[in-house]
Amino acid sequence: MGESLQELEQWGTDVIFGRARGFRATMMRLFLWMLSGIYRAGVAFRLSRFRRGAVDQQYLGTQVISIGNITVGGTGKTPVVELFARTLRERGRKPAILSRGYKSKKLPEPQEWIAKESGELIPDDEMPKVVSDGGAPRLKVAHAGDEPWMLAKNLPGVSVVVDKNRVKGGSFAVRELESDILILDDGLQYLNLAHSIDVVLVDQNAPFGTGQMLPRGTLREPAKNLCRADYIFITKCDGSSNEELIRKIRRHNRHAEIIECTHGPQHLENLFTGERVPLDFLDQKYVAAISGIAVPESFEKILRNLGARVEFHRVFSDHHSFNQKDIDNFMNRCMQRDIEMIVTTEKDAVRFMKPTELDVPVYFLRIEVDILKGQEVWERIVDRICGEKAAIDPLLLRAMAS
Repeated sequence: MGESLQELEQWGTDVIFGRARGFRATMMRLFLWMLSGIYRAGVAFRLSRFRRGAVDQQYLGTQVISIGNITVGGTGKTPVVELFARTLRERGRKPAILSRGYKSKKLPEPQEWIAKESGELIPDDEMPKVVSDGGAPRLKVAHAGDEPWMLAKNLPGVSVVVDKNRVKGGSFAVRELESDILILDDGLQYLNLAHSIDVVLVDQNAPFGTGQMLPRGTLREPAKNLCRADYIFITKCDGSSNEELIRKIRRHNRHAEIIECTHGPQHLENLFTGERVPLDFLDQKYVAAISGIAVPESFEKILRNLGARVEFHRVFSDHHSFNQKDIDNFMNRCMQRDIEMIVTTEKDAVRFMKPTELDVPVYFLRIEVDILKGQEVWERIVDRICGEKAAIDPLLLRAMAS
């Protein structure tokens, strides 16, 4: 049953991206296109309610930095969240990352936490999942979600809290973890918590996704809603000019400052030994890739650009939960093809099970954000957040005055 659902999910993804062919795929695209009109109307109605003040937004007494996008997946959001959190921590702030924990499993029992003020156990319905309080991850990957767990692992000194209700998660982080700044992961569409700054990511390779709204396409909001961004990061840049893309962005947003960045590979790390090797280790190696990410093509492109001979690439749906059969079947295929090494993404590595027979070494590719243009803009963002006046959230002052 599980495999059938995964196959259906993958087929649905292929339909949206135009990879699936045939009569059935064409009919499904037509059906999804009709649903997209309803979805677009719903998005417009929801945003209008927040603009009119018909829905209350919550203010938690500290800055909330929202990092999001107008498309579904694939913009390289997690490395940007990591860059913000690490930089703010280094500047003396105490950030907490708020995530919904997409595809994470429910805890068998809620975590127990003694409230700082009352000294009493916090009720289960008020308790989010604390992936990290600044130390090592407290939860398993399955319960935390792959991206929150990876962020907790890579960011000592940064708290990571998971809850679909980010207001609850943020309140807990401020009150119990003493966080003085909140980073709202994938936050553009989460409006119940008031944003101090909206950072929106636009992928150079597919800036407006497939060009159509969900569920037919990958747009969560129309491109015109880029007007909501305070800062725009053009991600996954390859060094070519972005002038034409910037002109398109400026049709929707004339005020946001723009940063151009690339998600640069840093090194390879063995999943099971921790050994790190330089990128040139890939050169002319016969490689098999395996991934469960939104845009697997970009991962494969990086490997080929680094000189790898990618013999085949096993693609799963985004955030796929690998099982032993997945891994062992893949390993057997690699053995039959005399593959020299297996490479996966860092996000997939946290969900990767150890093969029954480890016949081929398995590495993940470490990716970090490198700013190509707009370093001075980045410094201004950090100064704006960390400045003395930023210690009190201007949104809170506005709310108190109203």
